[in-house]
Amino acid sequence: MNLNLWVVVLLGTQVQQSVSQVVQCFSEFSLPNGICNDLLGEVKQDECCMNPNYGYIAADGVCKSCRRAAWTEWSSWGKCSVPCTEGVRQRHRMCYGIGSCSDPEKLGSLQTEPCVEKECCPVDGGWTEWDNWQPCSVTCEYGIKKRQRTCSNPPPHCGGSCSGEAEETAPCETGVVCPTHGGWSDWGSWGPCGGTCTHEGHNTPKELRKRTCTKPRPSMVPRGRDCDGSDTDSRLCTGLPFCPRDGNWGPWSELAACSVTCGVGRQKQRRMCDSPEPKYGGKQCQGDDQKVGLCTVSVHCPTHGVWTEWGPWGECKPPSKRTIRCRSREGTRRRERDCAERDFEGNFCVGEIVQHGNCYDIEGCEMNAVLSEWSKWSDCKPNCGSKSEQTRERVCIADISAYSSQNIQIFSGIPIIDCKDVPNETQIRACKNVPECP
Repeated sequence: MNLNLWVVVLLGTQVQQSVSQVVQCFSEFSLPNGICNDLLGEVKQDECCMNPNYGYIAADGVCKSCRRAAWTEWSSWGKCSVPCTEGVRQRHRMCYGIGSCSDPEKLGSLQTEPCVEKECCPVDGGWTEWDNWQPCSVTCEYGIKKRQRTCSNPPPHCGGSCSGEAEETAPCETGVVCPTHGGWSDWGSWGPCGGTCTHEGHNTPKELRKRTCTKPRPSMVPRGRDCDGSDTDSRLCTGLPFCPRDGNWGPWSELAACSVTCGVGRQKQRRMCDSPEPKYGGKQCQGDDQKVGLCTVSVHCPTHGVWTEWGPWGECKPPSKRTIRCRSREGTRRRERDCAERDFEGNFCVGEIVQHGNCYDIEGCEMNAVLSEWSKWSDCKPNCGSKSEQTRERVCIADISAYSSQNIQIFSGIPIIDCKDVPNETQIRACKNVPECP
C-alpha cells in the first residue's frame, strides 16, 4: 500500500472516532436506581448531553448519566442476614456520570455492619389435651361441632408456636327434620316492551320479567317460609336512537415551539376530531390526536457548580503578637474549597469558600503520651465470607488535659511524644452470619 493511501486510511479512522455516536436520549436519569426515563428519541450523544440532567443508552444497552460523576445517597439498610441472634446488614451506593467518583475515605460502594433483629431465636411449645366437644351448631338435621386445645404444654418461647391447629371440627346430626324455606328462581327474560316508541309528555312504556318461588319450594310439613319480595320486576323501555354520525380528523396544527431552551426537546402538532365531530353514538376518529418530533436547541444547558472537599487547615496563627505555640492560648486558622464544574452560566455554589476556626498550636511541643478512647467499630470487612471481621483501636496521642478545650480536632501541628510505654491497642471480633461470597 502506498503512502498516500495509508494517509487516507488514517484520516478516515480519526474522523470516525471523532464523530459522536447515535444514542437513545432520555429526559430523565433516576439517581436512586440508574434508570433512564421518558425516551425522547435517537440523537447524537453530545447533543443529548448538552443537558446534564439527561441520560442515554448506547449500543451496550446500559443507561448512563450525562452529568459529572457523583455518588448517589446511601440506600436504606437491607434486612438482617438472619431473623434472630447476630447477623449483618448491608447498604450500597452507586457512582453515576461521566468520569469516576472521588472516594477519599475509601468507603467503596458497599457497607456491611452487624445487626440483631431479635436477641433470641423462637422455641416451639407443645399442645395440651383436647377439650370436650362443644354442642352441635344446629337444632335440626346436620351441623358441626368443635373442640379446642391450647399451645401451653410447654408455652412457646421468643416468638415460637405450636405446629397444628388449635381447633378441630367434626360433623354432627340432631335427628330432627328442618323445614325447607322457599327460594327465588332466576329472573326470566324481559318481555316485550309495552309500546314501540315514547311520546313526548307521556309516560315511558315498561317491560316486565318474572320469577317463581321454586328454588326450592317451601315445605308443607314442617311448614317452610314463603319467598320475600315480589315475583315481578319492571324497567323503562328505551327510545329509538338517532342515527350515528362518525367523526373525521381536521388538519394538523402548526408545529409548537420546542419544549426546551437548551439541548434536545420535543415539538408537538395537534389535530381535532371535528370535520365533522362524532354525534349520536358515531365512531370517534381513529389514531392519535397529536404527534411528537425531536428538536434541538444548539445551546448547552447550565451546569451548576459543586463544592470540592475542604482543603487542609492552614497554619495556626496567633491573634496578636503574643506567643501561642505550646501554650493554652487559642489561635485561628483557615481552610478553603473550590466551586468546581460550573459552566454555561450555571448557578454558583451556595455557602462559604473559606472556613475559619479556632486552634491550639502544638507543633514541635514536648507532650506526655496517653491512649485515646476506643474508636467506633469498623464496618465488616470483607463484605462476604466467613473471614469477615470488625476492628477498633485506641492509639497513642498527646495528653491535652492541660488545655481548656478537650476537642482534639482543634489542635494544630505535630507534637513530640514518646509512645514506647503507651503502645497502640487493637481489638478484632468476627462478624457472624455474613453472606457467602459469590
